[in-house]
Amino acid sequence: MSGNICIVDDEPSILNTLSSILEDEGYQVAIAKTGGEALKVIQMEPPDVVILDIWMPEIDGLEVLKRVREQFPNTMVIMMSGHGSVETAVKATKLGAYDYLEKPLDLEKVTILVRNALHQRKLEEENINLRVKVERHSQLVGASSVMERLRQQIAAAAPTHSRVLISGENGTGKELVARAIHLQSPRHNRPFIEVNCAAIPETLIETELFGHERGAFTGAVSQKRGKFDFADGGTLFLDEIGDMSLATQAKVLRVLEEQQFTRVGGGKLIKVNVRVLAASNKEFRHEIEKGNFREDLFYRLNVLPIEIPPLRARREDIPALTKHFLKIHAEEQGVKLKEITPEALDALARHEWPGNIRELRNQVERLMIMVPKSTIEVDDVLPFMPRGFKRVNPMDVYDSLKDARHAFEREYIAIRLRENGGNVSKTADDLKIERSHLHRRIKDLNVEFRSEN
Repeated sequence: MSGNICIVDDEPSILNTLSSILEDEGYQVAIAKTGGEALKVIQMEPPDVVILDIWMPEIDGLEVLKRVREQFPNTMVIMMSGHGSVETAVKATKLGAYDYLEKPLDLEKVTILVRNALHQRKLEEENINLRVKVERHSQLVGASSVMERLRQQIAAAAPTHSRVLISGENGTGKELVARAIHLQSPRHNRPFIEVNCAAIPETLIETELFGHERGAFTGAVSQKRGKFDFADGGTLFLDEIGDMSLATQAKVLRVLEEQQFTRVGGGKLIKVNVRVLAASNKEFRHEIEKGNFREDLFYRLNVLPIEIPPLRARREDIPALTKHFLKIHAEEQGVKLKEITPEALDALARHEWPGNIRELRNQVERLMIMVPKSTIEVDDVLPFMPRGFKRVNPMDVYDSLKDARHAFEREYIAIRLRENGGNVSKTADDLKIERSHLHRRIKDLNVEFRSEN
């Protein structure tokens, strides 16, 4: 494993020995004899790992550690000292040190620690990248009035520990809303566990939710933890809960009331602290009347109801959603991002989209793959539209004159900005408005454009 290492010590013999050994291991090594020199070296080229002596003149190692962790939190720091104590080691750990070495150094242990520190750094970077990717894919795109109301509902629900019942048609993004609530909640650093109740056979749903003990049934050769167990301290999202059997509904109700459960085939009570979010595309009042859903469970779940509008109720968001999916597909496939003309976006905005956002995303992916040109035009879109494609009346696209005006202004500014290569000052001159006013409109309208430079 490659990596950049910085060794900081006021003893030349230790600098020479460690640098030689680590260079033989294939690492790039920089050295510093004082704390001040170390900070300059690290500032110029932040290393992956710093091996840092505690007792040094001018600035001691603990102060250097503190500054490094503040400025470069991803850098792993291994402390070393010939006058170590438990108190010093504890203090270094609290300041963010990865580990602590006592002199005289065990050189084999040094190489192992460096290897482990680099591995830990890689894992942390992967975790950060994965989190960024999840958050980007979970982004709620759109500036329509209904989306603003949805964001306000999420912002109000997220900081609480109350249960949320999310309703909406298939493909509207119920999971995205659940993830948004979790990511904005005090539990955001804890697990987000999803269970698709419709995808799990009735005979397996209980063991999936609560786990089972060894020997609970034929084939249960070992103990298994359930989703409630894995979600302890975090959030459990029960998607399509309307498809859950009445027997399982009764057990879920008990967990919600008592925050404890027993595994299938077990007798031990397991206490958990889980926030439950649930979602369904069904009309619960009808399901309750038909005897398919427990009314008491509905009231337990429906503390904070959130309804997601279908895509046809926010057509003005379709251009922004389309561009968002174009970017995601380009990043995922490692291909060049395609442009799309306003006329093509207009054609997409006039479709009914019975499959909602999921259908739009699939359509955008299809266009990215099948259109060979760098720009997707309206003639490229129409052949790929689903059979029975229905053009809607432009009067039905927007809920109000304000929404229509904003949509036109957003696209008009974006076109002018593209023509001027993203130059805001020149665009403001062309539009005969103040630069500061144009900046405000770009921000308020969430104008998206790509510079041609």
